[in-house]
Amino acid sequence: MLEIKKIDEINTLSALKEQYFASANSALDGMWHVGFVGMSQHFGFYENQQLVGYCCINDDAYVLQFYMLKGYEARARELFTLIAQGNSAIIGELKGAFVSTAETAYLSLCLDCSSNFSVNAFMYQYATNQSVSHPQLLSLTKAGDDHLASFVAFAAENIGAPEQWLQSYYSNLIQRQELWGYWRDGQLLASGECRLFDQWQTEFADLGMIVAKSERGQGLAARVLTTLTRSAIERGLLPICSTEANNIAAQKAIERAGLSSSQRIIQFEFG
Repeated sequence: MLEIKKIDEINTLSALKEQYFASANSALDGMWHVGFVGMSQHFGFYENQQLVGYCCINDDAYVLQFYMLKGYEARARELFTLIAQGNSAIIGELKGAFVSTAETAYLSLCLDCSSNFSVNAFMYQYATNQSVSHPQLLSLTKAGDDHLASFVAFAAENIGAPEQWLQSYYSNLIQRQELWGYWRDGQLLASGECRLFDQWQTEFADLGMIVAKSERGQGLAARVLTTLTRSAIERGLLPICSTEANNIAAQKAIERAGLSSSQRIIQFEFG
């Protein structure tokens, strides 16, 4: 049996992470695989002291990533089953897993271990051959340090995210110059994000947006996304984004901006 060890230094997994992203058949969602994964616990799989795979578990006891080197397919199924059934003393009990349809090997292992699953989110990518009538562009203002409090309050009010997390999240986006706002009469009505990847998926730009509750249903979301999409393409990047499976309004806005979805994020339940 392979030995499972807790990983405290994520850089230990850099080579495996590179292969993991390369094995996907489409771009992986940035919020999941950079944001959520970065805040989760990693475990390495070792054979004779050699690192041959890893997994990532979030604080809610869901697997977010699972990968083993080529040639370990049979061992991967055995090990994943052991982990999914809560039989690893190192990892402990698990509730389930999140996996995209772009991660075929990991997806197959989840299907082997659970018959209870649902679509969590739709993953989108800009379709260069789509003939859509794009909404009018907006004049977006790049966020600076003096805007931080406004963005935190705006997101807390309009999507209910915790302010402590937003403070850290938006501070990072502002530092990286990846956050924009649409203001009218001194009021922030929409935020837009164009998140870049430092490694692996460096050819993509991961987009996000929030629209004030009072402005929804008026086409503002599509205009924000269209503006961000145009900006990313002009920089030689391919726009991607995602939204919850039940957010029909966001899906329509994303499609109006010229992005289409052929991939999903699936939530599996174990036990």
